[in-house]
Amino acid sequence: MMKRGIKSTESLESISETRAAQYFVLFGSLGDLSLRKIFPAWYQLECAGLLGKSLKILGVARDEMSKDQFQQKIIDALKFRVPSEHFEEDVCKRLVGRIDYFQLDFQTATGYQQLKHTIKDCGGQIVYYLATSPNISEAVCDNLYKTGAITNSSRIVVEKPIGHNLTSSKVINDKLASYFNEEQIYRIDHYLGKETVQNLIALRFGNSILSSQWNHNSIEYVEITAAESVGIEGRWSYYDDVGQMRDMIQSHLLQLLCLVAMEPPAKLNAQSIRNKKEQVLQALVPISENNVSTSLIRGQYCDGQSLEEVAPGYLNEIDAKSQSETETFICIRAEIANWRWSGTPFYLRTGKRMPEKVTEIVIHFKADSHFIFDSDQKSMAGNSLIIRLQPTEGISLQVLTKSQGLEQGMRLRRDPLHLDFSESQKISRIPDAYERLLLEVLKGDQSLFVSRNEVELAWTWCDQAIDAWRQSSQPLYPYSAGSYGPDVAKVFIQKYGHEWHEDR
Repeated sequence: MMKRGIKSTESLESISETRAAQYFVLFGSLGDLSLRKIFPAWYQLECAGLLGKSLKILGVARDEMSKDQFQQKIIDALKFRVPSEHFEEDVCKRLVGRIDYFQLDFQTATGYQQLKHTIKDCGGQIVYYLATSPNISEAVCDNLYKTGAITNSSRIVVEKPIGHNLTSSKVINDKLASYFNEEQIYRIDHYLGKETVQNLIALRFGNSILSSQWNHNSIEYVEITAAESVGIEGRWSYYDDVGQMRDMIQSHLLQLLCLVAMEPPAKLNAQSIRNKKEQVLQALVPISENNVSTSLIRGQYCDGQSLEEVAPGYLNEIDAKSQSETETFICIRAEIANWRWSGTPFYLRTGKRMPEKVTEIVIHFKADSHFIFDSDQKSMAGNSLIIRLQPTEGISLQVLTKSQGLEQGMRLRRDPLHLDFSESQKISRIPDAYERLLLEVLKGDQSLFVSRNEVELAWTWCDQAIDAWRQSSQPLYPYSAGSYGPDVAKVFIQKYGHEWHEDR
């Protein structure tokens, strides 16, 4: 029989009276993130029996509506988002029974006193989740503080982006720090909640066959790719001020790099894991005017075909400005200056309007120094470990085997030793990242959340790279929608004797 979703050895019932939040206050509860991710995650946690009986969820938004109307919106969203084979009316009814609604203008102080009055008798910890635009966060924090709604036991969850650059991120972090201790702040990078990302820890430190080889002596290079098949989806004015470096590299891909490259933590707790990730960010070699031409490629998609449909170029999207030089594709050759990774490049690649939506990490191991097979097959030497985060989650080790058949002789081929989590562990679905992250917020575990130091170290490195490119004469390379980026990105990696995974 196939198992479903998250199961935990520690029921939230057992901690509901001590550490679990009693009231979860969701600002922006009618927004896309809430309806698409957060409420479906609550549903799955309810289904798995991981929510304490006393937990209440208060949706906060500007719209005028009754509690019944709000609950019906949540029901409609769940029926749309939760696959029909996993939807159960009883579970939905139990979850909706926890939910109330509060109308509030986030920007003005009026109403916050009533909000405090609504939640003051909860009898436990309160979590404030800001599923809102970043420019609203400051007003929410100010008004919560002014009305005395923040206590030493309160927690606050904030979504990326934490700022637009180092300077603005410090402003946001300073604001959070003026009202909350660092132990109360949960900065979400949803990639860290993915099961396969967490499996990196188990894979690296639980298997001696890999941990003993996890260094520059055995690994030739590492690829981290986050490809998106969609364009900017009607958000041109927002995206044009961000670009792929700020949107994807600064948060998601640098976090994946840290988990791949970090030293073993002393313990599996937030402080140990964060310290090791910070050490990686500190060891990243800066991209400067001196090395930008060999470290970074930027591109922008033009007219093409994506997902079998004609796709407009970035400058031909709705509301586009014809002179924009914002990148929709970026490829970086990153180096880590420490004893473990000296000489091993990390290639970070992300872009929009690519052939498929895929996020994966590929570890390319070095070939043996002596190759006994036919020399025309030498390019196949070396194993690859593929860790795929989406669209399906799994791990595959590419090994060389003999082609079967009497006529083949000793001809080699690549074959996968494949681990599919759904099949091997007999589960019907892999939990969404937000399920894990919400659960960890309730438990008070910050291991899967980003520290202030991580945010600011990442911004420092990215700001330097952006400035270096602006000072350089390197062009913004065009690429057709539906391709894997500009052709120069292949040359960029090939000149070091390496290839992208899909080209091997």
